[in-house]
Amino acid sequence: MNKIFASAKEAVADIPDGSTLMSGGFGLCGNPENLIEALHKKNVKGLTIISNNCGTDKEGLGILLANKQVKKMVSSYVGENKEFERQFLSKELAVELNPQGTLAERIRAGGCGIGGFFTPTGAGTLLAEGKETRMIDGRLHVLETPLKADFAIVRAWKADRWGNLVFRKTARNFSPMMCMAAKVTIVEAEHIVEPGEIDGDLIHVPGIFVHRIIQSENLKKPIERRTVRKRA
Repeated sequence: MNKIFASAKEAVADIPDGSTLMSGGFGLCGNPENLIEALHKKNVKGLTIISNNCGTDKEGLGILLANKQVKKMVSSYVGENKEFERQFLSKELAVELNPQGTLAERIRAGGCGIGGFFTPTGAGTLLAEGKETRMIDGRLHVLETPLKADFAIVRAWKADRWGNLVFRKTARNFSPMMCMAAKVTIVEAEHIVEPGEIDGDLIHVPGIFVHRIIQSENLKKPIERRTVRKRA
């Protein structure tokens, strides 16, 4: 049950044009940098990407956007990327905006087999147009549907060869939910260890949801364990 792949290129080799892809990361924190670069080199086209944001002009998912590999973004935050703005305004890029908590819950629903949920967030706004609404406890709620993907790419701080994952602090973000909501989950990990070397109480994602693992290399933004200095 060794899920280690030799390279990012090998791990993404079967991702076809037109795929729906979930990508972990928050801003540029916890991005699967090696897997994104491999997709860039593969030049896969027509991607629908579900992610909190689309990186910046030159980093993160932004390099796929600049290379015209993305047809649609399902996101929460779309700032800090001028190319994103340009493509959206010129109708080259479809965008589905979600409140951040709603985006997280839609991904979780997709992974847990939940058919939908009602939330007051966005009710009565443009985001609710065309969606079913219902009054619950005297407050208007809007029905949100689950999100699923063909593939998920995430970065973990540590993984064992069976696919059990540990994330570090903010770099955890959407990644555990995405591992559950995709047909195939591909992980790059900063540290790869043998089974049994991760304390079971620390595992954030069990290996049943992980299919492929690669070793992260040459990261621009590694997830570091910082030492907190105690006050005297």
